[in-house]
Amino acid sequence: MFDKEKWGEVFQSIGKNKLRAVLTGFAVFWGIFMLIILLGAGAGLRNGFSYNFRNTATNSIRIWGNETSKPWKGLPPNRKIELEDSDIAALRNAIPGIQHISGQYSVWRGQSKLQYGMNSGSYSIRGIEPEYRKLQHQRIIAGRFINEVDQVQDRKVIVIAEDCRTELFKKEDPLHQWINVNGIPFEVVGLYAYETGGPERGERSPVYIPLSAAQKVFNAKGIVDDITFSFSDASIAGAKQAQERAIHTLARRHDFDPTDDRALWVNNNVENVGTMSNIFNGITAFLWFVGIGSLIAGIVGVSNIMLIVVKERTREIGIRKALGATPANVVGQVILEAVFITALAGWMGLVLGVFLMEGIASVVPGSEFFRDPTIQIDVAIYALVALIVAGALAGFIPARRAAAIRPIEALRDE
Repeated sequence: MFDKEKWGEVFQSIGKNKLRAVLTGFAVFWGIFMLIILLGAGAGLRNGFSYNFRNTATNSIRIWGNETSKPWKGLPPNRKIELEDSDIAALRNAIPGIQHISGQYSVWRGQSKLQYGMNSGSYSIRGIEPEYRKLQHQRIIAGRFINEVDQVQDRKVIVIAEDCRTELFKKEDPLHQWINVNGIPFEVVGLYAYETGGPERGERSPVYIPLSAAQKVFNAKGIVDDITFSFSDASIAGAKQAQERAIHTLARRHDFDPTDDRALWVNNNVENVGTMSNIFNGITAFLWFVGIGSLIAGIVGVSNIMLIVVKERTREIGIRKALGATPANVVGQVILEAVFITALAGWMGLVLGVFLMEGIASVVPGSEFFRDPTIQIDVAIYALVALIVAGALAGFIPARRAAAIRPIEALRDE
């Protein structure tokens, strides 16, 4: 492997046909480069999808009230279904393995003005229960989140995000300051990390107050917009069972047909994650297929060139065998040259592809659809090892042909 004479012959052979060697190596370079680019793009799509669930419990189901589309027990269709506080307790008792549950009452559309001094802004106000934080994992960076005492005592407290602090308080510490929520004072007790896509996208993070306070302040009278709960059995079967129990429980309490798909809106995160994972697994498999196809094309090119090299060196190989070179020496020499060309070109394509993906990741801002298109180091290592093996295979057929050359026939070759 480290024989100077062997390496000298390799470089001498390459040096005789520099252009051919470069073009052969470029095919391999392009194949591994495209493989890395495709895998990086696939990783960016997958990371963008995963980012959408960064704060959400993936073993959760969210249910909204809607309108019925079927008559039921003498009741007409097109009835509005409004979820209530009592539904939360009913679901807690009806669904086995339930972990956390919270109702939510949302306020927006001009009715959610926050004001501090001369500064003001409109934000989505969400009345939630303390368990909501187990379902939506906001990162508290100062103060605290809504707690049980706030909920029980209907405290007028509020948790805001960094964008709200910047707009209302500028550089002032917002904790324990009072802001007006539609003219009613609330005390800021917590600050959480910015949740949405960023100020440059014109998005604002919601603010949170206790559900009980939201219902009183905005005259909701025990109404909730939606109910979210998580459960221990995060399998697809467990998620379907939990969803069916929730629908039948609410159908019984609100008198609608449990088979009426319009009566409730249901967002099952377990099914969503499973479906999207299958889609991205298929995309990744397709990208691997295309990338490996490009790489194989390059490897075939190496093999064909090595066959030409063997043909051109027939006389030389015959002389070497006549002087005592064994078939193993001949095979090793041809394979070494193929591995060198493949490994060098492949390594360059691999490095350039990885650096390009790192550059894109540092320049292109992350979004909910595409972010951080980088390749894991183990994938790069596997690709490099595969290249070396492929190089050996590319040189194997030409090497066998070279080893089969008979010295007397080679000496007659013109």
